[in-house]
Amino acid sequence: SNSSLCGAYNSNVVKMLEHSLANYQSLGKENIMIYPVGKKVEEAVTKLGYLPQGSYQVMADKPSYVEAYKLAGKLMEEFVEKRIDHVELIYHHFKSMGSQVLLRENYLPIDLRQVAEEAAENVSENAPHFNNDYIVEPSVGELIAELLPKVLSQKIFTVLLDSNTSEHAARTLAMQL
Repeated sequence: SNSSLCGAYNSNVVKMLEHSLANYQSLGKENIMIYPVGKKVEEAVTKLGYLPQGSYQVMADKPSYVEAYKLAGKLMEEFVEKRIDHVELIYHHFKSMGSQVLLRENYLPIDLRQVAEEAAENVSENAPHFNNDYIVEPSVGELIAELLPKVLSQKIFTVLLDSNTSEHAARTLAMQL
């Protein structure tokens, strides 16, 4: 968030960030890169003694796909060039007006086993079985290379929308108390 008056919304994110950073202390502060979205998290990152890797305050107030695409592209480029080896997202997931869940998710590298497990969980026993033996042109590799950046950009945009919605819900609840 860029502002206050939303209860423990910002402080919960900062606490989760501190907890996450504790897992990476052995790397040293100079080797941990943080891309804070929102003024409050950016201020907390600076107070913790880390150097924010840019200012993304605009995305906290008005999530835009273009900005999400740029950030995702930057993260993917850093990952491909091996300047970073792991990317995590910390955000509030909006479930309902009364429930926003703070999540910490791996963004890169993509764990395909987890994706397969989640897909298997979503298949019911009564669902019709489909033959998934497809011929893909030009190739599976090229298709994945084309789609993966779009999927990762969409994930960042979805996280931004989720967080923004959760912030407004938290602010509404805080104002009612």
